[in-house]
Amino acid sequence: MMPLSILDLSPVAAGSTGAQALRNSLDLARHADALGFTRYWVAEHHSMPSIASSAPDIMIGQIAAATQRLRVGSGGVMLPNHAPLMVAERFKVLEALFPDRIDLGLGRAPGTDPATSYALRRRQGVTEEDDFLERFNELMLLETRAFPPGHPFHKVQAMPADVRLPPIYLLGSSDYSAQLAGHIGAAFAFAHHFATFDAVEAMRIYRESFKPSVSHDKPYAILATHMVCADTDEEADRLAKTVDLNIVRRAKGEYLPLASPEDAEAYNYSPVDRSRIAQNRTKLSVGSPATVKAKLEPLIAATQANELMVTTMIHSHEARKRSYELLAEAFR
Repeated sequence: MMPLSILDLSPVAAGSTGAQALRNSLDLARHADALGFTRYWVAEHHSMPSIASSAPDIMIGQIAAATQRLRVGSGGVMLPNHAPLMVAERFKVLEALFPDRIDLGLGRAPGTDPATSYALRRRQGVTEEDDFLERFNELMLLETRAFPPGHPFHKVQAMPADVRLPPIYLLGSSDYSAQLAGHIGAAFAFAHHFATFDAVEAMRIYRESFKPSVSHDKPYAILATHMVCADTDEEADRLAKTVDLNIVRRAKGEYLPLASPEDAEAYNYSPVDRSRIAQNRTKLSVGSPATVKAKLEPLIAATQANELMVTTMIHSHEARKRSYELLAEAFR
């Protein structure tokens, strides 16, 4: 069976609250655990009214405590926002509490707008340059205690010192991310749900670039995609209208809570809006279990993905739980 996993952004539905969205994530994680999903990742986004997932390390601990078998991780920790020592210690604590159940997924972007990014980083010495690789190298040198004698961090220990870092995954949506993931010897999660770069080519670049590391001795590729599954094609299409409107609003810089399918259907879409929806639908798997499986299987085969990770951003929490349930049944 293809390993199935969930990427959860803790979506905030119109008429609900961020607090409820976080509680929904705990409920969905317990549901996923019972359904046999492999892992459950939570995202890091900031200053977005449609997304409540701003502190993945806190949510990982809560979800791991509420489940029995799932691997729980970050999809991902946005490394530009954090001191590497802080990331190392928080994930070592999680690994100590939940041995062999934690994943450390890292992202290269800040996960927010420039002003919020500055607010997150202003006491770190903000730079306009991409300093991900520098931060990653610092993280790994802290883990291996490999800073040379005389370096200010030579005696710094990420605590608890007797606990290793969880397996490292790099999130990406470009050819550069694919190459970088291979170069640093991380597992790679490709964000097919919003990437403009071809997923097949990204996976090929990753595998050809891979160098074994302390985290992984061989390449491991996760295909992350967006899916809305329901008992019928018609019901799935109705639920996915929430996704359609969310895409239109995001293109206009509007990060509002997720609208109901009824409100989304009543929206006055322009021709440009409808073009954006049609383009996004080519990457969105919508339908009954048979329809969704028929769309996903060729993509899985073409990318040679080791695992499928799915996100479902719809208005109804119960419909979202049902969507994952049907997906699990389809691939079982």
